[in-house]
Order: sequence, then structure tokens, then C-alpha cells
Amino acid sequence: MDNSRPEAEHVPVMLEPVIEHLDCRPGGIYVDATVGGGGYARAILERSAPGGVVLGMDWDAEAIGRVRERLASYGERLILEKADFADIRRVLHEHGFEHADGVVADLGISSFQIEDPERGFSFTREGPLDMRMNRDLAYTAADLVNSLPEKDLADLIFRYGEERRSRRIARNIVAWRGKQRITTTVELAEIVRRAVPPTRDALRIHPATRTFQALRIAVNGELESIERFLPEVLDILKSGGRLCVVAFHSLEDRIVKETFRNWARPCRCPPERAACECEGMPLVRLLARKALRPSPDEANRNPRSRSARLRVVEKL
Repeated sequence: MDNSRPEAEHVPVMLEPVIEHLDCRPGGIYVDATVGGGGYARAILERSAPGGVVLGMDWDAEAIGRVRERLASYGERLILEKADFADIRRVLHEHGFEHADGVVADLGISSFQIEDPERGFSFTREGPLDMRMNRDLAYTAADLVNSLPEKDLADLIFRYGEERRSRRIARNIVAWRGKQRITTTVELAEIVRRAVPPTRDALRIHPATRTFQALRIAVNGELESIERFLPEVLDILKSGGRLCVVAFHSLEDRIVKETFRNWARPCRCPPERAACECEGMPLVRLLARKALRPSPDEANRNPRSRSARLRVVEKL
């Protein structure tokens, strides 16, 4: 991977509102659960100086190496760990911390991953059909598109990509792979394009966008990781600690939204129970009733931010 691109090209999404809502304090313990390019981590280290500590986590070994080099000047105040963000409690405890004052998680893929053709995330850059955020994972996107039965492939594209034409796309993929194995991003994008009739949306959204999203989510088990991550964070946050989550599509944002709303309710017992058994106390305070969106200026400067939604809670 070419790391020669200038650091300025990596722009953390909604950086100012994230840092403002984290309310960083000098000497605090913070976790950047998806450290990516290190943008949030750097800002948190600056705001929590002189004694604040940031634990930066990422599944991607290349991201960890990149941030270690770029933020080396912060010394022991920055701790980096290659790990799935769902393992936040284990990693925090392994480094001697029981609780954190704040946690941020950007659920999207980084610009570095998208721009590196060898990672296989982009349908506009030819590369191997990989899509693994963690290269230690056993299965790639190519494994899925070349082995899943047609019905399972269609269901996957519909469920994780919310693609209405999933059955037609799956049929086209199966027909193509009957002649030769599908191995590259551009090849798959063309197969999907041929399966989807031209629409007005095609001028704004590439026909393969939802299929690539679905495969990426499936390869990395992203939704399952979010569902594991959220209760772990609630457990390790101090009272008054804050959690900021930036989501980029409706599936992950829906999980975050429903979880936060459930935590904020006085009663979280199942509807079938006759009486409350959860002590009738909310676990968090919603710091924004609705998702925060990027400003028009940021959306113009950084097109990646346009679909971002930021949700924030404070633990009671």
C-alpha cells in the first residue's frame, strides 16, 4: 500500500461535533474504537492534555501502523491495539483500565481502505475482490460471490444492501461465475451494472453500491460487531462518560438508534411482563434527540460525510 499521500487527505467525519460532545477533560481516559487515520485520536489527545490517555483500536493492522507513526510524538499517552471494536472491554482491561471517560466509534470504512485498490472495497478501482478490514479473516468477498447458492446470495444482498433488485443481481452473478471465477472489483461491478436497468439514481449512485456494501458487511460481520460493541461500552463507561457513534447507512444507524432509545427509557422490560423488573431507571441521557448531520460546508468539502449520522449519549 502506498502511504505517500499527504495526511491532510484523511478528514475525520464530523470532527468538531464529535470532540465537542465527548467533552474531553485533562487526564481522562478515552477510547477511539475505530482509530482509522487517527483524526479523532489526535484531537482527543490535544483536548485531554497534559495527562489524558487515548486507547486506539482498529481491526486493520495497516491503520494501527499508520497511526503509530503519525502520532508518535504523543508517546505513552497513546496506546494502540489491533482488535475488533466489539472487544473494547477486554482490551481496556488488558491495559489496566477499568473504565473510560469517553468513547468514539466511526462505523464507516476509512478513505485509506477505499483508495487502496489492493483492499478491494472500491468498485471504481480495479483490485482483488477482498473487502476484509482484518486481513486475518478467513473469507473474502470473492469467496462469497463464487460459492454462495443463488438464493443465499440474493438474500444477503437484499438484507445488508437493501437492494430491491437483489434476485436479478444474484442470478447474473451465478450465471457469470458458471463460466469463470469472479476475482476483481471492476469485474463484479460490471456484472451488477448489467443486471440493473438504467435509472435516474444511476447518475447519483453507482448500481453496484448496495451490492458492495452488502458483501463488505457480510465479510466483516459488521452488524454483529455493533450489537456486541454497544453493551460492552455501556459497561465500561464511567458515570458521566459519553459515547459518540458515527454511522453511514441505515442498518447500522438503526441498531445504534434503537439501542440508545432503549437505554434512555425508564423501563426496558419486555412488553409481555406485567410489572417492571428493571428498577425503572434510565441508563443514559440522550444528548441529541435526533441524529446530528454534517454541516452543508462539511458535506461540500468532504463528500464522504454526506451520509453520516452522529448519535451521542451520556451514561447516568
